[in-house]
Amino acid sequence: MRNMYDVIVVGTRVAGSPLAMLLAEKGYRVLAVDRATFPSDTPSTHYIHQAGLGFLKSWGLLDQVIAAGTPAIRHLNFSYTDIVINGFANVSADGIDAVYCPRRTVLDKILVDAAGNAGAEVINGFTVNELIFDGDQVVGIRGQVGEGAEQEFRAKLVIGADGSNSVVAKAVGAEVYEGSPAACFIYYSYYEGVDWGMHHRTGFNEQQFAAWPTNDDLSLVAVMRKRDRFRDFRTDPDAGVQEIVSQIDPELGARLRDTGKRVEPFRPMLYPDNYRRRSFGPGWALVGDAGYHKDPFTGWGITDAFKYAQLLADLVDEGLSGARPMDDVLAEYERERDAQSASTYELTQSISELSLTPYYDSVFRATSYDADYIKGFFGLIAGIYPPDKYFGEEELAALYEKVDFPAAARHVTKDGVTA
Repeated sequence: MRNMYDVIVVGTRVAGSPLAMLLAEKGYRVLAVDRATFPSDTPSTHYIHQAGLGFLKSWGLLDQVIAAGTPAIRHLNFSYTDIVINGFANVSADGIDAVYCPRRTVLDKILVDAAGNAGAEVINGFTVNELIFDGDQVVGIRGQVGEGAEQEFRAKLVIGADGSNSVVAKAVGAEVYEGSPAACFIYYSYYEGVDWGMHHRTGFNEQQFAAWPTNDDLSLVAVMRKRDRFRDFRTDPDAGVQEIVSQIDPELGARLRDTGKRVEPFRPMLYPDNYRRRSFGPGWALVGDAGYHKDPFTGWGITDAFKYAQLLADLVDEGLSGARPMDDVLAEYERERDAQSASTYELTQSISELSLTPYYDSVFRATSYDADYIKGFFGLIAGIYPPDKYFGEEELAALYEKVDFPAAARHVTKDGVTA
């Protein structure tokens, strides 16, 4: 049948394009559609952890990101109130010794092109109007490019990679089974004259700023505050950015005032809530923010999109090849995604409130006193080390002993204190 595919992917950014590319490379007939055209922008932290860069390297795309003029970052400055942790992780198993923060106009175009080059059929500027059902089974999509005639495409599997407001998720009624309200809003833009390197700084009074270099010799500068302060902030965001940076780091605040120049409009955003949605059913699945979203505070969105696109592609291959029932592999995908992301999800929810619990205050404060544990901390952030290697009770007990941390504050579990 004409317009019949093995897989249709709705959404072609950091989850959808890699998924389409990987399935096309396996020889499947793949259609990938997106209402956007590329290059185009989308709200983003830009940050790709070493674990995420490992996927780009394995796909043969990291060199393209670097060649686009994306600066390498090899030193991180992290603080939470008066706790300062500066340094970097060890070189990853993939030999990656830096992190990168590409603009989405750069990264997404590389990924979309890679999907097309792998053999996927890509249609940009395509709006999905509805899914096609055969009983409970999703069997395709209807939509059109611009104001053109409506088209119909059918597939064995339709995958929503279309973000937190996923059309696919809404059409199948994918329920949220775990979630919590988002804590903050963010304003960010691009600046000249801000040569600070990489900073992620949370101050007192529940406010934060971040800065890192990106393409075109610009730096992204972002600020965060609790959502209930959004209305007041938006009346003069330039003054608000200056105030937050100056309060958290007076020296950088002075440099922003003296040499910083904002060169693009602000991108304001009230964060979507944290959630996990049911991410599979008869003839459909969800990947990326369509199925799982957490506060951008820890910058894991892009890396997780890559990680779980790879997981889903590998499992869908088993289903399409007939090696296993498709329902079984999709159930395994959701189960594995939730298990593998559980610690990052919990950590993000905890520290994105812009105030530390006693447990995290103790862990981070003790870490700041020891160079080896600082490397371990950044290795955890980078995705090089599993959380239990850093947050394990024995590891924390050893850290507290090594730095002679006050006995009464030695939290080795989230609700316990050593004697």
